[in-house]
Amino acid sequence: MPRFIEEPAPRRPPYFWWLLANLLALCFAVVSWTVCLHVFGNPEIPRNYEILRKLGRLPKLSRYTVLTVPNGNLLDPKGLYSKFFPLVGDNLDRVNSRLMRNYLTNFERPLSLTYIEGDYQVEKVRSLGKKDFLSSGFAVRAKSLVKPDDFSKPAPFPVIIEYIFPTVDKDAVNEFRPEDVLSIKKSPNCAAIVHIARVVEKDEQMICLTVIPIAYGPYRIGDSITFNIEPPAQVNPAAEFPVFK
Repeated sequence: MPRFIEEPAPRRPPYFWWLLANLLALCFAVVSWTVCLHVFGNPEIPRNYEILRKLGRLPKLSRYTVLTVPNGNLLDPKGLYSKFFPLVGDNLDRVNSRLMRNYLTNFERPLSLTYIEGDYQVEKVRSLGKKDFLSSGFAVRAKSLVKPDDFSKPAPFPVIIEYIFPTVDKDAVNEFRPEDVLSIKKSPNCAAIVHIARVVEKDEQMICLTVIPIAYGPYRIGDSITFNIEPPAQVNPAAEFPVFK
């Protein structure tokens, strides 16, 4: 009786495995490159910021002076309200992400940089802690004052600011008191917007702008009081805004 011998299955040619290995390596390279671009390009995301911290690659904030700060838009309370009050939902979230990214990357895109100016009356003051965006310094909450016309006294306007001072001088917080008026100008304050929120106060819709001065060095109050503000070494992107609840 004849015997039938099964032929072995044909082997894959050597170039098949070589091609497969190269495809896998290419996929890994693309994924790695995409992840790296996402992490380094979006430090405002808390997860990415923590990865950069562990890698020792946190972005270092530049120590600008009044003469070296990047050029940006300059708006008074009326201009701030007109520009930012219409922002809601996803549009507001995208703008806030861009503002925070711009701050952490030393304003690589100055078009997103907006400085504030105007008179603001202090409402509250408090020191910052570990759960805040900056762990060292203090924040001042103030409401804008605008003259309705040339013959009227300044009146409250629906724009609130949270002015964050990055400083290690713990006594400086005592120099700001409710009812004081902050006169903020591009020079020397250079207070840049890093976050925008919509708030309701006494049934009135308002915008709340968190600002940080980016011209560092001595900050003068009146004729005799000064304290130093310096760029923070680290921030907390996971912190909640507004600073004052």
